Amino acid sequence: MERTHRERVVITAVHHLRARGVTGTGLRPLVADAGAPWGSFAHYFPGGKDQVVCEALDWAGAFAASIVTRYVETARRPTALGLWHAVVTWWVDDLTRHNFALGCPVAAAIADSAEGSEPIRSAAAAAMQTWRAPIRDGLVGLSFTRRDADELSTVLLAGLAGGIILARAERNVAPLRVVERRLRPLLVR
Repeated sequence: MERTHRERVVITAVHHLRARGVTGTGLRPLVADAGAPWGSFAHYFPGGKDQVVCEALDWAGAFAASIVTRYVETARRPTALGLWHAVVTWWVDDLTRHNFALGCPVAAAIADSAEGSEPIRSAAAAAMQTWRAPIRDGLVGLSFTRRDADELSTVLLAGLAGGIILARAERNVAPLRVVERRLRPLLVR
């Protein structure tokens, strides 16, 4: 499906955030990499860089949530362990495929802009909640209480985010595998 200039800018912004963070994402290179005309940027994003970053974070949260939802909806017999493995494996594969050059765009935005831009901080928090909700709901559907599922989804995302950061720093997926293995006992029913 052909994407519009606007959609290409948002998706390209996700990739720039993953590689460079908010501070390292320049508008002209972003628009050029998206193959969009520079003149259209102000038309599509009157709020400037903050707007495009916020929209990229929204897109990233929805994409991450879709990985969880896809597992829950397509697994023959979904389990909490299977859900956790699917999420970690997606990141292991992605980090390896990109030689550890691309991380989590939401984590990058939080690190760069948590204090400098309330709209970006708020969009990052919303993206994390968008990602967390299907994990929580999936766990509820797999016989966890709402409270346990709520707390576990927080622990799983915190562990995953830390594992991604360590994996990128070490250029090795071993930290993610450790996080996956050590958190498994929390998911056994």
